[in-house]
Amino acid sequence: MTPIRARIGVLGLALVAGLAAPASATAAPVTAATATAPAPTVEERRLDGDAPREILRRSGFASAAPAFARGLGRADSYREARRLVAREGSALWRRAVDRVQGRGPARGDLSRDDDRPLYWARLGMTRELRTWEPGFGLSERQRAGLLDELERTSRGQRDIRLPQHRTGSGGGGKGVKRVLLTGFDPFTLDRDIRISNPSGAVALALDGTVIDTPDGPARVETAVFPVRWQDFAEGTVERALRPYLPKVDLFTTVSQGRVGKFDVERTNGAWRGGFPDNDNVSRTETVPVADPASQPQWTTTTLPYEAIAAADTGRFPVLDNTAVTEIPAGGTEPVVRPDGPTPGSTAREGGGGNYLSNEIAYRATLLRDRLGLHGTLPGGHVHTPVLQFGPDNADPATGAVTDPEFVRNRLDIVAQTRAILAVAVSASGRDRS
Repeated sequence: MTPIRARIGVLGLALVAGLAAPASATAAPVTAATATAPAPTVEERRLDGDAPREILRRSGFASAAPAFARGLGRADSYREARRLVAREGSALWRRAVDRVQGRGPARGDLSRDDDRPLYWARLGMTRELRTWEPGFGLSERQRAGLLDELERTSRGQRDIRLPQHRTGSGGGGKGVKRVLLTGFDPFTLDRDIRISNPSGAVALALDGTVIDTPDGPARVETAVFPVRWQDFAEGTVERALRPYLPKVDLFTTVSQGRVGKFDVERTNGAWRGGFPDNDNVSRTETVPVADPASQPQWTTTTLPYEAIAAADTGRFPVLDNTAVTEIPAGGTEPVVRPDGPTPGSTAREGGGGNYLSNEIAYRATLLRDRLGLHGTLPGGHVHTPVLQFGPDNADPATGAVTDPEFVRNRLDIVAQTRAILAVAVSASGRDRS
């Protein structure tokens, strides 16, 4: 998720209207049932494209939504439906993690490192749940609760299992560090519906894994988030992270950024720039948070950015990104500041822009600060390079859903993010045993 001003040209993003179905010349008569039946979202309607269907078929995930629908059909109460949703959402997350990490059969010829089967299978399940009309009746509030449970469980947000710190023989060893990492769904799907998000692939590849560092082993737990403004306004980030930030040794939010570069974002801004989300909704406003009276315009990383940028972690350069866009105190027009914000200024772009990647970084670091952890908890945001298809497969209208260079690029980004985490843990050099 990239800065709107600086990176749209690089990515060539095209804004496309919502995927509304064309009107039929012989529309069916409207009945009481059809007038009130819930409709799929813009995001869910993309499931009917050829590429999503191929991705699901070639990964073995095409059966997830139909099986879920059959389970819903057998549920005879809200309580039973709630249990089913929690169980199947968690199972989808674990199935995606296991596939990426090489456990069990691949069930298809799509590369195992692919994050897209989880995304499209989840949408298939949310569409089934959103349009489900059980015989026992379902209120809007109950349906919203079921959808929320499915989102949280299938994104790994209820699967975070932090280990107990351990010590070496004689009690003198270093403890197992606890690292929390977040990724995102694919986005800009109206530009290219084949898109994968390397941050989501990183989350699946690293969930539950242990990284050896010079400062001792580090256990990584992960979750992924939607690319939707409304979910963030409703506090999905804070609700997911609040129980764990006081217990971890380091956290980083991760998203896709610029072509050919990693960025460690020094500063995050309290501004939404309006770029459409996965439901083709725009928001241009101050980032809405609890207690807005105490809300700062800027938050800062506490990751060891100098050490990360200086380390040899992989084939992509890693930059300490200090630039922001602000309205200076007393001013009216935005100004680019290469070295960070000036006192009293109003945010218009953080280092990571003014889309949801900047917002998750802002919310996570603001939560860190409001929990009183600014001076003790390393945390911030890392932008990965854009995940690109091979040059002969770049046209979304005619291209294949995958190719060897696409897979190599994703694997390299995942491996380098893992190496960046190892540097960050080691450079932070603290043991909260």
